[in-house]
Amino acid sequence: MRSAIFIIGVLCSGWICAQSNPMRIVSEKVLYKQVDTTSLYLHVYHPLDFKPGKKYSAIMFIHGGGWNQGSYKAFNRQCMYFASRGMITLSIDYRVKNVHGTTPFDATEDAVDAYQYVIEHSKELNIDKKNVVSGGGSAGGHLATAIAFRTSKRHLPKALLLFNPVLDTGPDGFGFRRMEGRFEEISPIENIGKNHPPTIIMVGTKDKVLPVTTAKHYKELVEQQGQKCKLVLYKDQEHSFFNRKEFFVDTVLESDLFLKELGMIEGEATIQDQIGYYEVEKVVD
Repeated sequence: MRSAIFIIGVLCSGWICAQSNPMRIVSEKVLYKQVDTTSLYLHVYHPLDFKPGKKYSAIMFIHGGGWNQGSYKAFNRQCMYFASRGMITLSIDYRVKNVHGTTPFDATEDAVDAYQYVIEHSKELNIDKKNVVSGGGSAGGHLATAIAFRTSKRHLPKALLLFNPVLDTGPDGFGFRRMEGRFEEISPIENIGKNHPPTIIMVGTKDKVLPVTTAKHYKELVEQQGQKCKLVLYKDQEHSFFNRKEFFVDTVLESDLFLKELGMIEGEATIQDQIGYYEVEKVVD
């Protein structure tokens, strides 16, 4: 474990520095599922030099909101960034309680179906189905992880990018009252196996949804199965910190470096050039 104040250059005074030049990439909608009158879409972001017929590594992001609310737009900036780095990125719709009257189990079903659609239609989506990453924040992090243990071993996600994810839905975890006595079915910490994908977990030390003790225990369980799990703790940050100012930059940078370690992305990270430079305090384990 290493503990330090990481300096990523000179601290900017605003959200986006005056000299920054973030990439703007417009998404395209692809219908992946129809449930009665509800249409669920993949929102697909292509690299700027996209070439039809070429296969690209991909990331599928899933928004949070306690399985109650939320929008694919929550990961719009992450999608644009990783598309600018040469990956096809997707952010998904799924059914939520406040709109559709659904449960966490329905949300899990939708996330798995979205991922399966990407795998089954990888050729027409120009995606290398052996190199698809699942990622998300909060309840979306839960869904991204659930994909890994509710998908056939043949088509497991290449990696998991998790931003303060829900990792425990049991009696001492988050959302237990909504689990209908079936929490083991979709609780990530109850379903860690030897095929768990390489994972990065980014969480604030004051997060009450994912306590640090739970994150560390999850990491230990994954590593006991012989798999890679990197844990990044952001000092004094609470839940859903990762889309705010300097933490957006740093969590994207950590994700970029992690994917580079896995051989899924090439070249140097460009997030600092696009957005700016920030100072954060964190512990990387």
